[in-house]
Amino acid sequence: MVATSNATGLLPPSDGLLFPPSGVDDLASVLRPAAEGGTLERRGMVEVVSSLHRDGEPVFRDLRWGVFATFAAGDEYVRRCFAEYGLQTDESGRYASMYKPFHLIGLELGVSVASVGVRGEPTGSPTGWRADVAAVAKRDLAPGEVLDGEGGFTVWGKCIPASTSVAHGALPLGLAHGCRMRAPVPKGMTLRWSDVDFEGAGLEESLALRREMETGCPALY
Repeated sequence: MVATSNATGLLPPSDGLLFPPSGVDDLASVLRPAAEGGTLERRGMVEVVSSLHRDGEPVFRDLRWGVFATFAAGDEYVRRCFAEYGLQTDESGRYASMYKPFHLIGLELGVSVASVGVRGEPTGSPTGWRADVAAVAKRDLAPGEVLDGEGGFTVWGKCIPASTSVAHGALPLGLAHGCRMRAPVPKGMTLRWSDVDFEGAGLEESLALRREMETGCPALY
């Protein structure tokens, strides 16, 4: 979702993805602004839906392996078209969703690689720095512990505005691997650069690129 935000201009949520439970029939109702009965802070945001309800029960017609987009009608003609073409809408008819019940990333990735290599066409590329992935403690972390990065036992990634990440000195998830904790961080708290020591982690080049990015690419949101 961070890559999507930076490539499309859709904004990240201010405090992380909400993962609201939703099946394909409810996308248009769930993924609309909270002011209109949905869950989003505003229009034009990235979000992910959960295939489980908060009590662990499966969501009816879930999108566990699928992809989707939710959008709003800009005028009455488009709203009428939603109904005429049979799109799944909210009760107002102004918000609609389209979805694909499968995401064939293992097959689609090869096409993206070939497109870049043969035609010089990326599937997507950033148009600005709007979102970032901050490392958050999966459990209480003590000084001296070594972080094991994405998919490990110490941290998980939180999608936040890039401006928030830079302002708070948040540690990027991609660099939360092999570095050692120098300060305690409780479960659920975002790690900061000052919380870790990178000596011996072998991340010198990555650190330099990240620092260059923070100083040379202003956050847009």
